[in-house]
Amino acid sequence: LAVVGMPYLLVQTTARDDIARWEAMAEWTRSLAGVLTAGVNLEQAIVVSLRSTPAAIETEVSRLVARLDARWPIEDALRSFAGDLNDATGDQMVLQLMLGARRRGSGLASVLQGVAESTAAEVAMRRAIEADRAKPRATARWVTILATGALAFFAVSGRFLEPYHTPSGQLLLGCLLAVYVFLLVQMRRMSMGKRWPRLLQDGPA
Repeated sequence: LAVVGMPYLLVQTTARDDIARWEAMAEWTRSLAGVLTAGVNLEQAIVVSLRSTPAAIETEVSRLVARLDARWPIEDALRSFAGDLNDATGDQMVLQLMLGARRRGSGLASVLQGVAESTAAEVAMRRAIEADRAKPRATARWVTILATGALAFFAVSGRFLEPYHTPSGQLLLGCLLAVYVFLLVQMRRMSMGKRWPRLLQDGPA
């Protein structure tokens, strides 16, 4: 149980992957804004932007381009794109793209540049938050390693663990280990944080 459960309780969370995706969204939005300044329409700009799309969201952008190539309406394709990203930050980006698709104005590039900057600032903030959350996880990891090493040492040397050889000692040891695992689970739950609620529904409107 320890071999299976401890890595789950003590390894890093998915926050690093989330941060990489947010950074990719900011970079892609900035790249898309740069393409739009060349005077192409939004659909063409999205297709061109696929060449420089960061790896973290390349699959989602590829699906968006494929839908546009299949003659999907731009708003339906963008809404499905938001469903693929499945993230509140992605919804904010897609909402600006949908608004630009409706208005077809020349100011979309500057709006997207602003979205990219705000996303980058949000990434920096969340990176700082994740660094603070990582501290108690690192502390719990080292305490667990030291405690496991101490128990292994006492198990093969001396008479320190002899009281736990009795049935009542085994019961007490099980209770202590259960409490420790419960505390690790609570620590992991608190350090995970909560995902921000989505702004768009999945699928075409």
